[in-house]
Amino acid sequence: MSGTYPVLSGAAGSIAAYQDAIDQSTRAVVDWLQQPDMYRGKTVAELRERIQLAFNEEGLGNQAAIGRAVELFLNDSLSVHHPQCVAHLHCPSLVISQAAEVLINATNQSMDSWDQSPSATMLEIRLVEWLRERVGYSAGDAGVFTSGGTQSNLMGLMLARDAFFARQGHSVQQHGLGGSPAKIKVLCSGHAHFSVQKNMALMGLGYQSVIQVKCDRFSRMDMVDLADQLALAQARGEQVMAIVATAGTTDAGAIDPLADIAALAAEHQIWLHVDAAWGGALLLSEQYRHYLHGLELADSITLDFHKQFFQTISCGAFLLKDARHYELMRYQAAYLNSDFDAQQGVPNLVAKSLQTTRRFDALKLWMGLEALGSKQYGALIDHGVTLAQEVARFIDGCENLELIMQPQLASVLFRVHPPQWSTADVSLLNQQTGDALLASGRANVGVTQAGGVTCLKLTLLNPTVSLEDMKRLLASVEQTAQQVLNGA
Repeated sequence: MSGTYPVLSGAAGSIAAYQDAIDQSTRAVVDWLQQPDMYRGKTVAELRERIQLAFNEEGLGNQAAIGRAVELFLNDSLSVHHPQCVAHLHCPSLVISQAAEVLINATNQSMDSWDQSPSATMLEIRLVEWLRERVGYSAGDAGVFTSGGTQSNLMGLMLARDAFFARQGHSVQQHGLGGSPAKIKVLCSGHAHFSVQKNMALMGLGYQSVIQVKCDRFSRMDMVDLADQLALAQARGEQVMAIVATAGTTDAGAIDPLADIAALAAEHQIWLHVDAAWGGALLLSEQYRHYLHGLELADSITLDFHKQFFQTISCGAFLLKDARHYELMRYQAAYLNSDFDAQQGVPNLVAKSLQTTRRFDALKLWMGLEALGSKQYGALIDHGVTLAQEVARFIDGCENLELIMQPQLASVLFRVHPPQWSTADVSLLNQQTGDALLASGRANVGVTQAGGVTCLKLTLLNPTVSLEDMKRLLASVEQTAQQVLNGA
């Protein structure tokens, strides 16, 4: 049986059931955190065969259900806190973020109206105000928390589109796309996040609307080509509705020349959106904050806190420079954000969000900021950037490893490259090395491409990882590559 008190409430029996379930889950997590392996190495086929839903009329009860979740999910999960888990922009989480999740989940506030989330609404507003100040925007609360970068980028592009049409006297909100949609373009670098294309397709403008600008040898947007592409688009009779700059590309961590791009965008009256999902963490940095020079000039900004802010997934934000543009997406529903509430000054965040029901994820960042303070938080962020530079110097001294480019944020691109090997053979070797490491459960190293070269990637978001940890990992990379060569 599932128990007499399946729903969380103030009843004594419900509270006791809650405590038992949380205690059992917490003990399991503590055991899992102490596992030595990064991953138990289950294959796709093994997991597909093993994982089956045990759903019946009577129910298993909380204890058994938790036990099955521990065995089927927790124990076979990737240990993102492990020093050898460095493949993706996937961070270990702050302890205080875990505590925040307990409060968020138990209260189950929904951020779509004041009367469902009164204190949560005010906390989020205050945090948006603080983020705007940190960026360099004017005082205000134009912004909202999101599920992450893809949603924030969608909001930036959607408002850019609607502002573009509004300047022509056309309301997309009321009448849909007008004019010649095929002539509308967005410019971004060749290393911008794939969500630019994805979101333009969602908005009915298609992949064809995205013009990719060339990048320099450090994966940053090339200003000469940006100006050329803009001129070519105008010569073809196309209209550029937005430029998307990136502050922290997924692989190289490259930050586009934000101030220069902003000047060009302003000259041509084009909306500038900056995807700072990764690089936005430098807002708290003491050593590297200057990398974000020009961010304050953007019309809209994407931030992610489940990357190098070390928050649990999901936790992101969208910031809008000019609050007036929110009117382009405003919709009033009597049951959520009525005219009466607006007249009384009741804040309802649903008018700022693409979501209706929404978690109170802002609490995680709020508690993180208050618990750590600016100095400790900044040091955690700076650690990854500095470590990447140290690892790059070490790789430069290794005979069989080749650094692909100098690090810019907390990622290192390199490859196994025995001196006598051809480039084609090296590409396959690196792919197989990355796959073999994960299959063994010892490490998760990224496999990607940079400049047409298949390479490996270390994404150093773990503030507890040291240079010695990375030296051990690189030794394992070389050893695994040798095993691949030997057919082991």
